[in-house]
Amino acid sequence: MNICLDMSLTSKYTSHSQMARVVTEQWVEKNMFCPRCGAGHIIHLKANRPVADFACPQCGAIFESKAKRGTLGSKITDGAYETMIRRIHEADNPDFFFMSYDLDNARVRDFLIIPKHFFVDSIIEKRKPLADTARRAGWVGCNILLEEIPSYGRISLIQNGRIADKEDICRKYQRTSFLADMNIPSRGWLMDVFRCLEDIKTETFTLQEMYQFEGRLQILHPENHNIRAKIRQQLQYLRDKGLIQFMERGVYRKIR
Repeated sequence: MNICLDMSLTSKYTSHSQMARVVTEQWVEKNMFCPRCGAGHIIHLKANRPVADFACPQCGAIFESKAKRGTLGSKITDGAYETMIRRIHEADNPDFFFMSYDLDNARVRDFLIIPKHFFVDSIIEKRKPLADTARRAGWVGCNILLEEIPSYGRISLIQNGRIADKEDICRKYQRTSFLADMNIPSRGWLMDVFRCLEDIKTETFTLQEMYQFEGRLQILHPENHNIRAKIRQQLQYLRDKGLIQFMERGVYRKIR
């Protein structure tokens, strides 16, 4: 894998956005493997397919790629809100690649894989409609809130120019693949519990520490009238899936 971008591809373009799109998509096609099945390459799909840029020829997984100059930050601007919400609810919704790059030095800085099963409604932020004077008056876009995605779902392939091990990437992807079998509301609950876990900065934590998030979870899930029981249920589920370890009564450890 090479973190260099092929700037020779930009000779036909004058627009920065066109240059960025061409060189970053070519980089993904040339360098990226399938994190789901481990196939050595993925293929570029036809242009203008909504929320899909690449596919794995071996397992059929599809991927959407987003690139940003500089740092990724806490959110990524995306397309139409309704299209995104509809797409993440479909069975063949895509995994996402997020790239930050430096065109001046022609380098990939960071590259993340966000598995599709971490996409729930709460991480898609609805933007304000375009003004009546705009060419697409009333159009509503969205932002993808990267900061709302648990660390289990932010898998770094490249971080500050350093390339991660392929087998480790595939392992991290596969260990949360069970989420794909859950419906959106069930996944939403787990995402909220993941976020609570990440607010506990130590690897070992207690059930009492998790109960401190009862108020937050009650606001997020007002229909549930037994939040503590739901917390215990979610922790048991995560334990059974190998993401946390039961140490002793009321004490758990995160497994990375």
